[in-house]
Amino acid sequence: MEMPNDSIEKIHAEVINCKSCDLCKSRTNAVPGDGDSKASIMFIGEAPGRNEDEKGRPFVGMAGKILDETLTKVGVIRSRVYITNVVKCRPPGNRVPTEEERRTCKNYLEREISIISPKIICILGRTAYQSLLGGSSILGNRGKFIQKDNRLYFLTVHPAAIIYNNKLRKVLEEDMETLVKECRRLQTSI
Repeated sequence: MEMPNDSIEKIHAEVINCKSCDLCKSRTNAVPGDGDSKASIMFIGEAPGRNEDEKGRPFVGMAGKILDETLTKVGVIRSRVYITNVVKCRPPGNRVPTEEERRTCKNYLEREISIISPKIICILGRTAYQSLLGGSSILGNRGKFIQKDNRLYFLTVHPAAIIYNNKLRKVLEEDMETLVKECRRLQTSI
């Protein structure tokens, strides 16, 4: 919920200093969102991994490399989108964030969405799908657009899934092509 005088910079500072849950005890760095605060497309993943925790930026590890390569392949410039996660600190052992951890970070994510007000929110993976829309099967719903609360969401696999199953690379590429086509149809800059 956007508040008067709220900004991405303010959220960024709050995330970096957050001590609202136990994840702050095991993190190296909190990982606020990154990118264009006027982006038409916002990508939302699950949580930071090891590389993100070390650098304090989202999607800078192997999954980030896969995402960057895929975006480049379909003609999307990373600096023109906004990338964030449901949870802003790395869960120990890279485990899936708990419901409580997701709930604790929800305010940050809602404020990011409100301020950026993207035309399309691209949900990366099952955890983000479950957290944002209450969904369960990302593979059963990937490549689909969902309208909810006056927002347009697009579902696809998380780039990290490709690390374990390279066959999903084609799925991610096809989905990103679908996303780009919809952006063009909506006359949205990417």
